[in-house]
Amino acid sequence: MKNFIQHGDCITVIAPAGGTVSGELYKVGAFIGVAATTEVAGASVVLKLCGVFGLTKISAQAWAQGDLIYMNTTSRALTNVSATGLVLVGAATEVAANPSATGACRLNGVSAPAAVA
Repeated sequence: MKNFIQHGDCITVIAPAGGTVSGELYKVGAFIGVAATTEVAGASVVLKLCGVFGLTKISAQAWAQGDLIYMNTTSRALTNVSATGLVLVGAATEVAANPSATGACRLNGVSAPAAVA
């Protein structure tokens, strides 16, 4: 295949305002991924777009396996409650207790607005 560019599980992007911290979740344009390195704003950074990661969640929530997971793009905290202004980032791969600081989330790689009834 002469038109193959890359596998696409990792994408190099420009680090957003505030920069990145290795292992943290970021939204850059439509991409949602975990930063591979700590970089200053404006520097190139690799985002891992797919896979399962232990990520910061709202502590006072319980997650069930398969729950849709949304991100507050300001705080980058994850929640299983859809609300206006949040973006869908993936699904919980394991149960997460209330309280707990982190939850296991399989990333979708791209964001979508939360569906609010």
